[in-house]
Amino acid sequence: MQKLPKINIFKLKKILQNKGYKIYKNQKTIPKTFENFFYITIVGIFFIGIFYITPLIIDFSKKKFNKNEIVLNNSSINFNRVLEGKEIQKNKNLKEDDEVDFKDLFTDVFEFDINEQDTVRLSASTLNQLFIDENYNLKDIRKNKLVKPIAIDLLPSEIKSIENTRKKKELFIQIVLPLILEENKKIKLERKTLFSILNKNSNSEAEKNWLKSKFKQYGVVNRDLPTLKIRMDEIPVSLAIAQAAKETGWGTSRFAQEGNALFGQWTYTGEGIKPAKSDKNENHKVMKFKILKASVRAYQRNLNTHKSYREFRKVRAIQRDVLGDLNSLELVNYLDKYAETGNEYIKILKKIIEQNKLTDFDDAKILPNSKKEKGLI
Repeated sequence: MQKLPKINIFKLKKILQNKGYKIYKNQKTIPKTFENFFYITIVGIFFIGIFYITPLIIDFSKKKFNKNEIVLNNSSINFNRVLEGKEIQKNKNLKEDDEVDFKDLFTDVFEFDINEQDTVRLSASTLNQLFIDENYNLKDIRKNKLVKPIAIDLLPSEIKSIENTRKKKELFIQIVLPLILEENKKIKLERKTLFSILNKNSNSEAEKNWLKSKFKQYGVVNRDLPTLKIRMDEIPVSLAIAQAAKETGWGTSRFAQEGNALFGQWTYTGEGIKPAKSDKNENHKVMKFKILKASVRAYQRNLNTHKSYREFRKVRAIQRDVLGDLNSLELVNYLDKYAETGNEYIKILKKIIEQNKLTDFDDAKILPNSKKEKGLI
């Protein structure tokens, strides 16, 4: 059998081309629909990847490059709603620990770093001599508006025995005036810190923790800044003196002498003094404090947080924004719920303020204890 010569693919291609045949490559074709599906799938996977990765990149960049976090400042709409006494929209993103325990309202009141054994009850004569030695008198204060930071812890027992009404009143005012101004100064410094934080684009961890503590201290359960701004404000000095005078009989009441209670605040659970003439079915007591200063702080916190004084705070905020200064004779009209006598109580307070010219002390300043406090004078 004759053996055929081997012909490779290239020779075969050449022979066919010489005979006039055209040679084409055999190309596999993909159906158009399958090709479109393939490209759509690739693009889809790409975009899904982008959407998944982008939040991770943003979160990483925040942690890596922006350690300060912006404090949320709710809209001005909430400010008006607060003034009108309406409910404001709560933040749905709040955690459980954002809720406020109302024990937090008075934590700093009952945790004064002082033992009752360390307090000294000075006699009325000793106090009078102390004030003379310190050149501390109400006449000068009415004129120059400066008060020395003299902190008296307890009222003198002899104040009840002072027959001269004018001298009794003057001694009482001299005792409580620095305490009221000191607490107002504390609030003023905190208010200054608050506005400093709000004016920043971002805040440190310490500033955020400070804000969180103030939300609790002022009973702001939804972390709403307009509410905090309204609540964190001073009580007019003349109003505070008038209420202390009314509630204690110018320092002579049993609650003031035994419990340092200057403002007659009630308690149903805390430590207090049972009123002598109270009904057997009544469970309330008058709050008791270690020192007079604690009573002043509790009084201010009460007016700044309790729902009964919402209108008081509303008008105060308007006065602050429009006038800058507070008008005690106007604000007193919104304390009808402070006592059971209502409007009669308001009339008595106005009379005390006017007869004793207590508004003279509204713009008084307590002398600073540090360089930081000098800016408040």
